[in-house]
Amino acid sequence: MSLVVDTRHRLGAFSVEASFSSDRGVTALFGRSGSGKTSLINIIAGLLRPDSGRLAFNGDVLVDSDNRIFVPPHRRRFGYVFQEARLFPHLSVRRNLSYGRWFARRNNDGPNFNHIVDLLGVGALLDRAPANLSGGEKQRIAIGRALLSDPRLLLMDEPLAALDEERKAEILPYLERLRDETAIPIVYVSHSVAEVARLANKVIILEGGRISASGDAATILSLPSSAVSRREAGAVIDGIVGSTDAGHQITIIRAGNAEIRVPRLDARAGKAVRLHIAARDVMLATSKPEGLSALNILPGTILEIGEATQGMVDIRLDCGGVTIVSRVTALSRDMLALKIGKPVHAVIKSVALDL
Repeated sequence: MSLVVDTRHRLGAFSVEASFSSDRGVTALFGRSGSGKTSLINIIAGLLRPDSGRLAFNGDVLVDSDNRIFVPPHRRRFGYVFQEARLFPHLSVRRNLSYGRWFARRNNDGPNFNHIVDLLGVGALLDRAPANLSGGEKQRIAIGRALLSDPRLLLMDEPLAALDEERKAEILPYLERLRDETAIPIVYVSHSVAEVARLANKVIILEGGRISASGDAATILSLPSSAVSRREAGAVIDGIVGSTDAGHQITIIRAGNAEIRVPRLDARAGKAVRLHIAARDVMLATSKPEGLSALNILPGTILEIGEATQGMVDIRLDCGGVTIVSRVTALSRDMLALKIGKPVHAVIKSVALDL
């Protein structure tokens, strides 16, 4: 899969100017509200015709302003999942899902209905009306309907934004299955670091309608950026599921030479996972502390000390080949005499890493 975007478009006083390419997996368009994410995904979908530029998918030119090419949305064969599920209220779940089949190519059977139902865990919902579904269930049906249209590319515009934290936690595992078990590439719009860290392979950061950074998710989301809220700033770590202590409901994640304990994951040993560790959840100690309830006490070395902002300082550490960020007060920095190269211990509560 290859999506190539080079586009410019003005919306009143605001303009979007973006150029990027994307391959398989999940590509996240990430940024604060008003950064141009939805405008850009609507250009990809064909819902917005750009002033100029070029857009191609798998060599199929969809937009070329120089040659006056603009392929309308219904001919692009892209699925679109919006913030709201937009289900037909008068149709059952089964019929809402089946509606997507009308848009599948006529020369093949398209996706298997039962496979999509199993993938999204909606078998028990098929005879219900949309009014009797939770927000998370509605979004799963919306995703299923989009998949059953046999899309070449799936576009998702903040599909979890309207859900509370419990519903988000419910649907995220299904989005991971969608990423891992289908060959359909996904462009995913979000302003949530936690969502993007968990789902994305590639991240494109938008600020003021322009791309400020792009690359693999673990690298980009661990960099300082004004697009990342101060509350969510931290480090993204790729790891592998190790053993699980069933009695205490704790799973060990191995990353580099470090072992990180998290609340039990329903995942097989050896599965690749990604952790987002917020800087605000990491304490520092100049000697290994004892008698703490925190299960993660990782030895490390200070790599970088940021500038103080509102009395707070971000400290980047190397902990066994893994980069972790800690936010401490400027007073703590001075009291502990923190400096680059100094050995310290990062202290992280396991309950702060609930995936």
